[in-house]
Amino acid sequence: MKMHVLTVLDHPNPEAFCAAVARRFNAGAEAAGHTTEMADLHSEGFDPRWSMADVEADDASLAPPDVLREQERITRADAVCFVFPLFWWGMPAMTKGWVDRVWSWGWAYDQLADPEVSLQRPRTGIFLIPAGARSDEMSEMGYRTALETTLIKGTFGYFGFTNRKLAILNGSKGSTSRRSALLDKAYQSGFLLEPPLPAYS
Repeated sequence: MKMHVLTVLDHPNPEAFCAAVARRFNAGAEAAGHTTEMADLHSEGFDPRWSMADVEADDASLAPPDVLREQERITRADAVCFVFPLFWWGMPAMTKGWVDRVWSWGWAYDQLADPEVSLQRPRTGIFLIPAGARSDEMSEMGYRTALETTLIKGTFGYFGFTNRKLAILNGSKGSTSRRSALLDKAYQSGFLLEPPLPAYS
């Protein structure tokens, strides 16, 4: 299945490792025949602040223009890839604000009608998260399990991502060879990207 893939990048430095990861992921997806689109939140100046305008949009079912633009990007996509650095064991503020504002009540989900079912069609969701910590350290302390619960089963479990994958790119501040291997992993993640499953899980 050929897909349209939206990559959401959160890093203020266009030369950062995260940006390189996003580019390599997209290159892999394009090599597999998919089309790609990049949402570079910092360079585009996305405002992550949840405001009264967003609250009023929940009541009026009318999203602010910047949120509507992001929702239109998601509507076009069959898969969404998130690239952000592991920041205090979670999402940086820009990604968190993008989620808060864009995946809004009435558009992404309806917690009153059915809290377990997304209003969105099935999509693939993948997370490529560079982290300085070693994988054994994260496993021993329970951080990886906590991230899987928060991101895969929690937050993004409600957004119609029927195929969800969490790839933590451990050792992203390591040697040149280590970083090169992680970029290869990002490429393969794009090249081997799986289509969404037909039913919610």
